[in-house]
This record gives sequence, C-alpha cells and structure tokens, in this order.
Amino acid sequence: MRAKRGVIGVFVLVLIVVGLLVPAGKCAAAPKVYIVPLQGQIEHGLASFIARGLREASDAGADVVIIDIDTPGGYVDSALKMRDAIISSEVRTIAYVDSRAWSAGALIAIACDDIAMKMGSSMGAAETRPKEEKYISAVRAEFEATAELRGRDPAVAGAMVDADVEIPGVIERGKILTLTATAAENLGFIEYKVKDLDDLLGLLGLSGAEIVDVKQTSAEWFARLLTNQVAAEVLLTLGLVGLAVELVTPGFGIPGTIGIVSIGLFFGGRIMAGLAGWEVIVLFLVGLTLLLLEVFVIPGFGVAGILGIVSVIASFVLSYPSPGEGAAALGIAIGIAIAVVALVIFLLSRGGRKGRAPAKLVLDHTETPEEGYLAVETYESLYGAEGIVVTPLKPVGIVDFDGRRVEAISEGPFVMGGARVRVIRIEGNKVFVRPITQMDQED
Repeated sequence: MRAKRGVIGVFVLVLIVVGLLVPAGKCAAAPKVYIVPLQGQIEHGLASFIARGLREASDAGADVVIIDIDTPGGYVDSALKMRDAIISSEVRTIAYVDSRAWSAGALIAIACDDIAMKMGSSMGAAETRPKEEKYISAVRAEFEATAELRGRDPAVAGAMVDADVEIPGVIERGKILTLTATAAENLGFIEYKVKDLDDLLGLLGLSGAEIVDVKQTSAEWFARLLTNQVAAEVLLTLGLVGLAVELVTPGFGIPGTIGIVSIGLFFGGRIMAGLAGWEVIVLFLVGLTLLLLEVFVIPGFGVAGILGIVSVIASFVLSYPSPGEGAAALGIAIGIAIAVVALVIFLLSRGGRKGRAPAKLVLDHTETPEEGYLAVETYESLYGAEGIVVTPLKPVGIVDFDGRRVEAISEGPFVMGGARVRVIRIEGNKVFVRPITQMDQED
C-alpha cells in the first residue's frame, strides 16, 4: 500500500514538473493564420479595414497574416497608410497576389515580409497619375525604400513606377515594369510561386493551422461605398445643388431635403473611414449658420457672409486627404451646382407660360380687379403731374390729380387748400409735392 502511494506521488510530481516546463496548451495549440482580403479599388475605407485586420491579428496572437491581394490600384495616400500599418505590425505578413497587384497594390505587396504570387498573376504597373516628375519621384522613393526594408532589389521596385529606370535584361528605358509570377521568382523578388492559397499554406507548414477570415463590417462596407471617388463626388454635388436650389425657390422642399441628406452621407462616410473628424461637421454648420444670418438677418453682404463661405469650403476641403484633392472635387461640384441653379432660374422665369412643364413649379393663377381682387396702389405714373390741394399739407394732406385723390407730402412749407402743387419725387407709396409758384406757371 505504501509502495502504491509512492508511485502515485511520483506520477503527480512528474505532472507538476511538466506543467511548469511547458506552457499550458502550447504543445497542442495549432498555429493561427489571419487572412485579410484586399480586393477592388484601394481607397480610404479599405485602408481602415486593413489596419483593423492587422490589429485583430496582433491582439489574438496570430502567427501569420496573409493579405489576399487582387486590386488594379487606387489612391496612393491610402496605399501609404496600408504600407505603414503593415510595416509596423508585430505579426509576420505575407502578401498573396491572387490575380493582380497593380499600381498602389504593388506597394502593399512589397511592404509585406514575404510575397507569394499565384501562377497567372501579375504585379507592378505603378506609374503615377498625373504623370509629373514630383509625383513620380515621391512614389518611386516609397517603392525603393520599402523594397530595401524588406531585402528586395530597389531597382526592380523603382522600375514599376519610373519609366526612366532601366534594368538590362529585365526592362528597357521608357517602359513601366510589370512582373508575372515566373519573372518575379526568377528575379528573386518574391519568396513563393504557388498554385493557390492551400499550396501556400502547405509551403509555409501551416496546412493544419486555424484559419480566421477577417470580414468587413457593415459600417466598413458602407464607409467604402461612400468614400469611393465617384460616390463622394456625386454626394458633394447633390448636396450643393440641393441647398442652392432651395435658396432660389420658395419654401422648403425636396431639393433641400436631398441636399441635407447628401451632405450628411458625405461627411458620415469620411468620419467612418477615419478621413475626418467631427470638427469638419462643426465647421460646416458654423459656416452655414453665418450664411443664413447674412441672407435673412444682416442687411447687405459683409464679414459674416465671407466667413460663412470660407468655413463651408474649408469643411469640404479638410474632409479629403490632401488640400489639392479636396479643392479639385469641390471645384467640380460648385461648377455643376452653378449650372443647375442657372437652369432652374431660367426655367422658373418661363414657368408662368401655359403649356410648359416648369409651370408646375410656380403659381399660374391671376387675381384681377374684375374678379374682386385689390392690389397695392402704385404712383409711378404721377411723377411730374400737377394737382389741387384738397386738405392742407401739414406736411401731409390730400391732393386731387384730375379726379384721383392721393395722400401727398409737402417738401417745404405748409400748403393751404386750393393751391396747385407738382409731384417732384416718388418713394414707394409716398408722393412728395412742391407748390407751383407764379414763375413756374409762366414757364
């Protein structure tokens, strides 16, 4: 019995020692691989998604992050954000070029620790738009510096951007480099040429790994949609057109509603994508308030109106990654808005004519004296007319102009009844008269 207890004690002691030497679950845990898809145009919403995927992989203790790339390119500034996020990631990153990594997509692939290209895929074609020296120089430097950081040939990376780079036997001067999987492998620019993703996992020794596919959330998908170049321009244009049309038409209706919703979606998408903060909305509202005060409260046009315009313009420009990009987008939207407002004013000016479609936008109804309607009397026709004072002008009284009795104001001394006067000035519904002297009568 004592021997049995001794055996049990030794067994328990062995288990304790093993538990201390080997971290719990380490020997049995499968490696964890995060797969983050990078598909479609590279834009601001996608950059936020990639950054979030890398953070989640790091927080979960992933062994590898595979960025599944299939993109024709997109915004360079968004690609730079992705590049920086990949380089700063603590998790090993592998670019898997599924079909193509063109333009900005090539920079993202080069930024990863390793590159794997699927047979039939391509990478490169990163010439800038616009094709100007300052842009080519900046982007080429980013490609070359990133390649050097990852131990790749910077000349090959630079040739993807700058047609002036010549590599004997690879690319001649005047052409932009685009590599197939085989060409990239022969140059030693990539680590793996594979048949598919499973083949890559096998080469990495991760066939039995736990795979985590990072999915876009609804908010990220919506942010990508709203920050798309075309969608953003449409929303900005609709917003300006809607508000501008509302200012030149009576009441508040459909154009104003469309304008407010469009501007709300424009700013909302940029905030969700991390392109801007709530300060741009505050700046826009301040500017809009100043403009409304200038139009409806403060007479004339002055400091409030100028500050309002500056604030509104600044809110839109600051919503873009660069002032140049924001100014260009805003310029297009303003141009379209001016054209639409001019068209609306033209149509409204013709809208009262029967048989025309714009007539539905304005009242096509008349109220004549024959129908019992009375209008405010005007006195422009009395200018220069002569009349007889009915009641003394002290200085206001009644003057008879050939049977038409009008309240008049004497400009000068009191005028007694029966005197002749002449109309010298009319201001709105006020008639100013002056007595006719003997000299005037002789003239």
